[in-house]
Amino acid sequence: MYKYECPCGYVYDPAIGDPENGIAAGTAFSDLPEDWVCPKCGAEKQFFEKV
Repeated sequence: MYKYECPCGYVYDPAIGDPENGIAAGTAFSDLPEDWVCPKCGAEKQFFEKV
């Protein structure tokens, strides 16, 4: 699974997930809820780029 980076520098790592926002480790970026946003700046998924 790939990592995705927000323009603000936050990197979503599927191996870690986003536990503070209820996203379990092992959740692929494509499987994140449509309303999920960057926990650092609030950017929507569409602004993330694969790294």
